[in-house]
Amino acid sequence: MKYFLTFITFLFFVENTFSIPAFARKYQYSCTTCHAPAPRLKPFGDDFAGRGFRLEDPSQEPARATIDTGDPMLKLLREFPLAVRIDGFASYKEDAEAETDFQWPWAFKILSGGVLSEKVSYYFYYIIEKGGESGLEDAYLQFNKPLGLPFDLLFGQFQISDPLFKRELRLEKNDYMIYKVSPGYSSANLTYDRGIMASSSLGSGIDFILGIYNGSGLQEAKGPTNDYDIDKDKSFSLRLAKEFGPLRFGLFSYLGKEKKGFSGVFKNKYYYYGPDLIIDFNQNLQINLQYLIRKDDKGILGIDPFDATVKEIKTEGGFVEIVWLPKGLEGRWAYVILYNKINSDDKNSVFENISFTMNYLIARNIRFLAEVEDDLENEKLKFIIGISSAF
Repeated sequence: MKYFLTFITFLFFVENTFSIPAFARKYQYSCTTCHAPAPRLKPFGDDFAGRGFRLEDPSQEPARATIDTGDPMLKLLREFPLAVRIDGFASYKEDAEAETDFQWPWAFKILSGGVLSEKVSYYFYYIIEKGGESGLEDAYLQFNKPLGLPFDLLFGQFQISDPLFKRELRLEKNDYMIYKVSPGYSSANLTYDRGIMASSSLGSGIDFILGIYNGSGLQEAKGPTNDYDIDKDKSFSLRLAKEFGPLRFGLFSYLGKEKKGFSGVFKNKYYYYGPDLIIDFNQNLQINLQYLIRKDDKGILGIDPFDATVKEIKTEGGFVEIVWLPKGLEGRWAYVILYNKINSDDKNSVFENISFTMNYLIARNIRFLAEVEDDLENEKLKFIIGISSAF
């Protein structure tokens, strides 16, 4: 039933969506204004999103985009901004049960975002992924300088790792694995959660981000009181970053707790810390580096809560990503090398791979990719070709 409703929603808005993505339609800009190539953001696109999907100069906002209701406290969009993204692949995997596999569609997303008032905006997307898994992922309200305070607020659900490197914006199918790893019996990582994130500038080019989260991921509401959170504890992140010309250097820390084991008898306290670095050599070459250390003070090894080994678990690793645009930001070609390495006391969390991805823009909103990935830990190769399209 839920897939049928999603499909009906898509058909209802299809007249407006089969063109170019929502923000480009609103401002009548090319995708290249914000992306190079899509979904990777240029600085202009990053700033545009940071302002709540609005231009720096309010006088440049198109009057046609909103309806004049005669009420200065009501800002209604003339057309509901909606966009669709479809990704699909064909793959070959060594020693897999199905060596060749047609993975279309791999991900189907319905996205929307826009302004609700002078200081409030929203963003969400609904995804059907891997042929069946579905639900809301990003879904938040953004408050810019609420009550005149010197910071912006994000409220809702989003990825804890977003202030570092946004997984949704990468050009490769291979992922940033250090954000996804959950050592031992833990279910905590740096992907999606619900909470509040405050961001501000401390001066001298230093950006400050503080996050408070449930610490339980995207759990469904449970219990007699229908709570998303599964315990009384909250989790916290702190992020500092500064730009030095073509370099952006950041420091990140995260502290959380979770109840694990039979009847929640073990309370695991875990924390992350580590640096990240972006090096922009020019408009053609960028190097991204992430290194994180995670420690679980009462991690549980194994999956049987009646027979589990409780110990301190240390996990460390990160990634190096190289993005090369041989023809610059306006070119059709983009090449990406991504290397992941994770060491852990939990042998099931040890990971190492490297991938090379070639991207070619068939159109500004249709991207072809070919990727080869070498699983260095298990000595297996994977080959992928695919299409990512947005409209």
